[in-house]
Amino acid sequence: MQILRRQVVHALPNIKIALVGVGNCASALVQGLHFYSGIAKDDKCLGIRNLILGGYHPRDIQIVAAFDIDSRKVGKDLSEAIFAPPNSAPKMVEVPPTGTIVSKGPVLDGVGEYTGRVIQVSNLPEADVAQVLRESGAQIVVNLLPSGAVKASEWYASQSLKAGCAFVNATPAFIASNPNWAKLFEEAGLPLVGDDLIDQVGATTIHKTLLQLLSRHGVHVTETYQLDVGGGTESLDTLERTRELKRTIKTETVKAALPYEAEVVAGSTDYVDFLGNRRDSFFWIRGVYFCGAPMQMDIRLSTIDAPNAGSVLFDVIRAVKVALDRKMSGAILPICVYAFKRPPKLVPLEFAEKMFEEFVAQVSPTL
Repeated sequence: MQILRRQVVHALPNIKIALVGVGNCASALVQGLHFYSGIAKDDKCLGIRNLILGGYHPRDIQIVAAFDIDSRKVGKDLSEAIFAPPNSAPKMVEVPPTGTIVSKGPVLDGVGEYTGRVIQVSNLPEADVAQVLRESGAQIVVNLLPSGAVKASEWYASQSLKAGCAFVNATPAFIASNPNWAKLFEEAGLPLVGDDLIDQVGATTIHKTLLQLLSRHGVHVTETYQLDVGGGTESLDTLERTRELKRTIKTETVKAALPYEAEVVAGSTDYVDFLGNRRDSFFWIRGVYFCGAPMQMDIRLSTIDAPNAGSVLFDVIRAVKVALDRKMSGAILPICVYAFKRPPKLVPLEFAEKMFEEFVAQVSPTL
């Protein structure tokens, strides 16, 4: 589905964003912004869902601040930091210097026992994050911290409030889905979206779509599981600290795809170092169909993890800017259900798509 092909594209000011965590997802986002900046036609924009959304092109997104804790990234231009270890995302394009220097953020719970073996914490002084956000002119903070950094994610949410920025929570920390946080952003007149970003070629979305398709065709699914094995820092952090949390979130969202009860398990299962930034996802579905005949399905999906965030983040960032333009505040449900595994309210996939289309269309001038 391509949204809003008939939009008029205006000369709009930049969407100024700040990145929290300069890891593999940040690397893919920065490379993608450079890759798609010169593309003007839908038929040339292979790999992204919407070239124009809400009147905004990817080139309108400008990264004006970035925060990390690793000594190989802090103090470096963002174009250099995205390729520094322990990042393992592939180098897809050459990124020229951006002029955005990575600032040192607080460690808090950003480093676990396992990730402490691969992250080299910088000894530079911590930046005043809220001040950096204000001075940079950032409008939106995009949280790309590791899954286990719950306290750090909440701390950056508080700094966003302090600096007057909207907040995008790509991690499974309960922020947009927490009524208390939603109320704080509502009172501040700022948009909030999350939690736990959906992948473009995501195992959870594919699993839900398969279950919905089978159910609509009269198949009664009795048991199903989805398990992920990956490399990279995020998979390592998940193995240590958030495997059960991510399993809970994924299982709940997959279960919501069926109109009846079934045995469902979905989540990450292990870390394999030599996979690098790759991820293998395994699906198993069992059920019955006509006259009780049995069926069983086994599928394996292999992807590179970091680019999976790119297209979805393009849409989320531009949609949040639309919300800012409209002076909306609090948890923005149409964006949350469209792009996140744990929104404030779980809705069926087709309704989530419709809600997002309608949200964007309200502010989309047409020919």
